[in-house]
Amino acid sequence: MSSIKFEIIEKVAKITLNRPEVLNSFNMEMAILLQEYLDECIYNQNIRAIYITGEGRGFFFVLDLSEVVGEDAKSVEEILKKSYNPIVLKIRNLEKPVIAAVNGVAAGAGANIALACDIVLASENASFVQAFSKIGLIPDSGGTFFLPRLVGMAKATAMMFLGNKVSAKEAADIGMIYSCVNSESLENEAMVIATTLSEMPTKAIGLTKRGINRGLYNDLENQLQFEESIQKEASESHDYKEGVEAFLEKRKPVFLGR
Repeated sequence: MSSIKFEIIEKVAKITLNRPEVLNSFNMEMAILLQEYLDECIYNQNIRAIYITGEGRGFFFVLDLSEVVGEDAKSVEEILKKSYNPIVLKIRNLEKPVIAAVNGVAAGAGANIALACDIVLASENASFVQAFSKIGLIPDSGGTFFLPRLVGMAKATAMMFLGNKVSAKEAADIGMIYSCVNSESLENEAMVIATTLSEMPTKAIGLTKRGINRGLYNDLENQLQFEESIQKEASESHDYKEGVEAFLEKRKPVFLGR
């Protein structure tokens, strides 16, 4: 059985982490496979939105600790370089919407990879844990980058130092994730969002994501100039032309993502 299930549903790529017996803890094989599927999402023009979730009770529960002990142990640095860092960069650089449906516990790198996604929904039974301090590590996979920007320095620092569990409801209340939803409706609500986005002008959505990424470290003047450049690119797209024509003709637009 594959450690990751990959299927294309109309224009949505659904990626399901599939090691439920270990709450979807990542090993190197699983990380490489996820990178390959994310590459498929980048280059396959028929895929216009990505939906990531987990099988069973966990979304992604830290790294597989069996890989850092024993004769064939990998260093934590090697795991970051080859596994988690490329995944985070691919999610952020993928100019298509990435929706995470967090179905259970998301701990350590799992929590931060979820936070790297564009829209995060979580089951009411889900939780997020910056578990690193419990074993003498620092938050990785973009945790020290994304979390302070999402919830502020004070809360982020306490979460990372203490390693306390944050419920999905609290995560939604403090703006760490988009929404906390009923467990039974999580999959449907996430798929509705992914499907809706896949029918929208995903060229512009991808450019918006590029602008968000740049805005994380630009000053205002440089960001305004960057917006000019990507707005020019958006205004030259098929979808912009189609959107304007559909508005004038009072019909529903048919966007192609280009």
